[in-house]
Amino acid sequence: MKVLIADKFPEQYIKKLEEAGIEVIYNPNLGEKDLPEAAREVDCLVVRSTVVSAETIEKSLNLNLIVRAGAGVNNINIPAANKKGIYVANCPGKNAIAVAELAIGLMIACDRRIPNNVIDFREGKWNKAEYSKAKGLHGRTLAIVGYGHIGKEVAKRAQALGMNIYAKDISRIEGYGVKDFSEFDKVLPIADVVSVHLPSTPETKGLFNEKMFNMMKDGAIFINTSRADVVDEDALIKAVKEKNLRVGLDVFKDEPEDKKGSVSSKLQKLENVYVTHHIGASTEQAQNAVAEETVNIILGYIKSGVIAHWVNKAKAPDTHYQLVVKHYDKPGVLASVLDIIKDGDINIEEIENIIFDGGLVACCTMKLKAPLSNEMLEKIRENPNVITYSHVMLD
Repeated sequence: MKVLIADKFPEQYIKKLEEAGIEVIYNPNLGEKDLPEAAREVDCLVVRSTVVSAETIEKSLNLNLIVRAGAGVNNINIPAANKKGIYVANCPGKNAIAVAELAIGLMIACDRRIPNNVIDFREGKWNKAEYSKAKGLHGRTLAIVGYGHIGKEVAKRAQALGMNIYAKDISRIEGYGVKDFSEFDKVLPIADVVSVHLPSTPETKGLFNEKMFNMMKDGAIFINTSRADVVDEDALIKAVKEKNLRVGLDVFKDEPEDKKGSVSSKLQKLENVYVTHHIGASTEQAQNAVAEETVNIILGYIKSGVIAHWVNKAKAPDTHYQLVVKHYDKPGVLASVLDIIKDGDINIEEIENIIFDGGLVACCTMKLKAPLSNEMLEKIRENPNVITYSHVMLD
């Protein structure tokens, strides 16, 4: 197996792959435009922030697994991977603490205006009177938008700071000291700090627009360490100017893909906007945890064929019927059942065959697009190696 790692990756985990007999190509300086050629003949591609385009996937000859060494997979063209049956996996939760630490750091930096303090000091300016005007975070209201692994870690740290915490997610919020809120218009007007931890989806794109920022308090703090396209940047800039929002961002529109170089953004001209260099997950602890999980995914795939954290598996296959056949575990038994289904021109969307202890009997469950006819069921019943069967319509 040949694996290409196209982003920074700890050396000890590269050695683990090599010790397993895997050929590893390590080139952390590759960019989106380099990947189509670099990944052409590899079996597995590992990336962090590097974009895996449709071109890269379409031009690949052997690619069967793409691992995002991190949580979000918005830098991977999932539809293109689906068309070629390429597995896409990620490492959820492994960098949550690192991102949460940065989010809390940005909150404190915004409240105390730490970057401005440092800049003035370096320029020989002393302005204690101005920088003493901080509100403090204790007792302040924090709204966490997106309560997954990262949101929960932010909540833990905010509780230690004595903040009053509200959280919003797809599912109901549960947990000591955190209140659920259902509508933005109820919590944004009372939130002193809003921290965003959302994936990039069609539903979240541009979620924080002018209407949302208009709901926020004047002088509130807004933190985004998730994805840039969750925020309408022009609306954010307008809110900074008109409502004096203080902003901490680890992501922004048209962020450079290269690891080093020049950068240009409208945000650079705003005094109370602090931007870090997309480093949320970039701690040694987080990178080691993510790298270890990446290695586990690859080795697990090689040894068992099972993909851990497989993200492009169909969530709800187009199945309406189920056939369960309990049979003697002998060669050709299942093949005869599958031939009957094939002759009926019925597609099997999912199949699982489980062996009973002792290896004499097995049970096969098949999810089908269409029902079997009585004639087909009779043929299955006539097989002397079929013990029982059930055929039902699914809800």
